Amino acid sequence: MALPSANEFHWQSLARLPCGRVYHSLSEVGGQMYMLGGCDAAGRPCPGLDLYSPEGDRWIGLAPMPTPRAGAAVAVLGKQILVVGGVGEDQRPLKVVEMYNTEEGRWRKRSALREALMGVSITVKDSRALAVGGMAADLLPRSVLQQYDLRKDVWALLPPMPTPRYDANCHLLGNKLYVAGGRQCKRPVKAFEVYDTEARSWTSLPVLPCKRTYGGVVWDSAGRLCLLGGLRQGGGHQSSKFTKNVNIFDTNQGTETHVLSSGGFVCTHLHQQPAAQKVPHLSALIPQKNNWTAAAVPEKRQLEFGIFSLTARDAGEVETTCRQRLRMPEAHLHCSA
Repeated sequence: MALPSANEFHWQSLARLPCGRVYHSLSEVGGQMYMLGGCDAAGRPCPGLDLYSPEGDRWIGLAPMPTPRAGAAVAVLGKQILVVGGVGEDQRPLKVVEMYNTEEGRWRKRSALREALMGVSITVKDSRALAVGGMAADLLPRSVLQQYDLRKDVWALLPPMPTPRYDANCHLLGNKLYVAGGRQCKRPVKAFEVYDTEARSWTSLPVLPCKRTYGGVVWDSAGRLCLLGGLRQGGGHQSSKFTKNVNIFDTNQGTETHVLSSGGFVCTHLHQQPAAQKVPHLSALIPQKNNWTAAAVPEKRQLEFGIFSLTARDAGEVETTCRQRLRMPEAHLHCSA
């Protein structure tokens, strides 16, 4: 397969968001993007639900969530979007669970979590949602693993993780649920563990290369975990520093590989940090060649990873990158500074 060149990358502006917001959740159903909740400019969680239609390049306001929230975990179960936990209007974790039916256009309240949680990670297996970890109102991380059965509308407890954490990255490969990184009391952790859904047991894997936050995380179709850049935690009295490192863990071989450093760091969330307000170039990683290629530079300052990009100054503008012939695992996009 031919590898992409720098000339194959370009940017195009899409319809602006109905309103600027951060810490919202994105979900895709039937080729359309849904944006749920988030915080407004004043930091208040909002109930907004907006649909982006790629055919008409426009946003459509839908029935708002019954419960305003930010940072919620979302999972798609058929034609329905399950919204779990997050932060409520009182800035405390939520236990409320709600579901939006995309065909009926209405919300329904579902069985609540056993405990109010924020920073929950979620994925879906066999039409059941698996919710991992989270942080409770006491600010302590949880090791809980919960399974939601849509047909019965019940949550069941599964064997807990060895390492309690929130804001972890979870990914399902076959009958294995991988959980990488996360936080404990705002500090990053290096734990990397896998849950076997058939054996119902956890196994600890080699820890992540370093403690980092705000990095890019990509799982490719070959079963490789790619960690790109981020803010590396300092030790002792040392301050945290941006890292250029890229590391790949191959789940097929159980080994970690250090890849050529990128031109800067990668961010997955919008944060108003002085060091993150300038993004001078865009690069694409070619794992087979272990090198980077330059791509078209976005016109606006932004923090981008995936489909939607929010600029640091104007969170109402959306941009996307067009990747012709770019498919994982051949290449991955990231923004760097």
